[in-house]
Amino acid sequence: MTSEAAPTVRLMTAQALVRWMIAQRSELLDGSEVPLFGGVFAIFGHGNVLGLGTALREVRDELPTWRGQTEQGMALAAVAFARATSRRQVMAATSSIGPGALNMVTAAGVAHANRLPVLLLPGDTFVGRAPDPVLQQVEHYGDPTSTVNDAFRPVARYFDRITRPEQLLATLPQVARVLTDPADAGPVVLALPQDVQAEEFDFPAAMFAPRLHRVPRPRPDVEDLAAAARLLRAAERPLLVAGGGVRYSGAAAQLLAFAERHGVPVAETAAGRTLMPDPHPLNAGGLGTIRSASANALAADADVVLAVGTRLQDFTTSSWSVFSASVRLISINAARFDAVKHAAHAVVGDAGVTLRELDHELAGWAAAPEWTACAATVRAAWDAHIDTLRAGTAPGQLTYAQVVGVVNDASTAADYVLGSSGGIPGELNGGWRATGVATMDLEYGFSCMGYEIAGPWGAAIARSHSDPQGIVTALLGDGSYLMLNSELYSAAFAGHRFVAVVCDNGGYAVIHRLQTGQGAEGFNNLLTDCAGPGSGPDGVRVDFAAHAAALGCAVVDVPAGSGAAELRAGYARARELATTEERPAVLVCRTSPSEWTESGAWWEVGVPAGLAGYPAMRESKTAQLRWSS
Repeated sequence: MTSEAAPTVRLMTAQALVRWMIAQRSELLDGSEVPLFGGVFAIFGHGNVLGLGTALREVRDELPTWRGQTEQGMALAAVAFARATSRRQVMAATSSIGPGALNMVTAAGVAHANRLPVLLLPGDTFVGRAPDPVLQQVEHYGDPTSTVNDAFRPVARYFDRITRPEQLLATLPQVARVLTDPADAGPVVLALPQDVQAEEFDFPAAMFAPRLHRVPRPRPDVEDLAAAARLLRAAERPLLVAGGGVRYSGAAAQLLAFAERHGVPVAETAAGRTLMPDPHPLNAGGLGTIRSASANALAADADVVLAVGTRLQDFTTSSWSVFSASVRLISINAARFDAVKHAAHAVVGDAGVTLRELDHELAGWAAAPEWTACAATVRAAWDAHIDTLRAGTAPGQLTYAQVVGVVNDASTAADYVLGSSGGIPGELNGGWRATGVATMDLEYGFSCMGYEIAGPWGAAIARSHSDPQGIVTALLGDGSYLMLNSELYSAAFAGHRFVAVVCDNGGYAVIHRLQTGQGAEGFNNLLTDCAGPGSGPDGVRVDFAAHAAALGCAVVDVPAGSGAAELRAGYARARELATTEERPAVLVCRTSPSEWTESGAWWEVGVPAGLAGYPAMRESKTAQLRWSS
């Protein structure tokens, strides 16, 4: 008796890959079904134009392809798209071999540090090697199998080089696993040699059947959960720290219910910002070096910290100086790798499921009322301080706090704000008041300059489906604008709208602040501290408004010497232009290089011995605190 052969489809490797991508579906937090892959960002070259490029053209109505200007920029847009969809959808980015591929390594680092899924498809050299060495090939004398794409390995969650078409059968299920798994989510890199892209194979037709991916919600171990409950019941001053894992679990409602039922104040990490309603008596604010003083004050007094969905990086913990030396740490995380950090009691599981089950374990328990009340008291004092900063101190001298305040006051629950580097993250983490749940992308895992220009393009694509009435606003400095601005043209060309608020403060002002704040002389950060004739007061400067207009953007230029009222009118106009003209609107304003929302929190950096009286530190404050509990 013979069995009938399964049906097959003869396709090129590249065709099979994109048809598989189209077949993948994803379940959103509300239970609705959408394509797993929202599209592809592409810059074509000799490593991908004929194989993958041809395959993408064939399916352009089902899988849209957007043309980028820089490989790094379009890959960063893909990373921001993943955050804006709470990791429920993914964008791919493809480049040619050599420099095009290497340009995406930085974006892979951003995705890896932030646990965000993205599919990177760099072209690669010929497997057959007949034409070697090819244009843009970097040869290793002792290893002919090595190419520039091996540079992705340290920043990829999953890496494969497809050297035979049939390898897709084994690797694509792993690709889907990494892109949708809450513990392993991150960048996937499939290096695609250009000859293999065009090779044909009889692929099983079942490979292209629609498949729905539901993000798993692992339940915690009952013993670990019980032990966590015992630690909390014994606590006098518990604090809950909410991270990005709460957002990606869609567990903001469970977080709020848990906090209210048990009277536990909540502090948010950068990735967890805007999970708690604001105002709310239990919302302590952003935690850490770039923070609210209210959250840090509670952290200093807390005896038990319940960290949910966070890896507790140094800016969250102020290099481990924000907590008391005797604090007990409970860590709930989908990834055991993160849960066990810092000698924590680890509870491995989905944030929403685990909070719900821990809530049940703690039935009848609540923190002391006087501790619960502390959150509202310290937060009120911090809010009053922020209100003072937003009012301004010097007429005609805009500050970052005022810029954030203007954008915050004009934003609604449908809007989305984005920041990444320089002084903006401190202002957003410490001073922004949430207008809606998960309405901020504060990329402070990698703090990548330029993300604030490319990121809003990806976020705008994502939000055009989930909140079509809202506006994405990116806040950035002049340094970030100069580092990576070309995706403004990509977004304008494609008709994707957002507002970019460019704060011109004359250089890398926040690094100048770090430099001089530790006792060093200002050097090579502000434009006035750099070598060359352009550094003088009448030296070479950039006309950001003219440059943005040349890239196809609508532009609003707030003149130097303007105050908050002029900025408010300018931002309203920028929102109007972005909406009516369906393209990015760039608002340019001049801000103070020396006015900041000061943190006063510790951050461990390398300070030279003897500089400004600082002694050499052989045993750091961080090392002393990390294992003290």
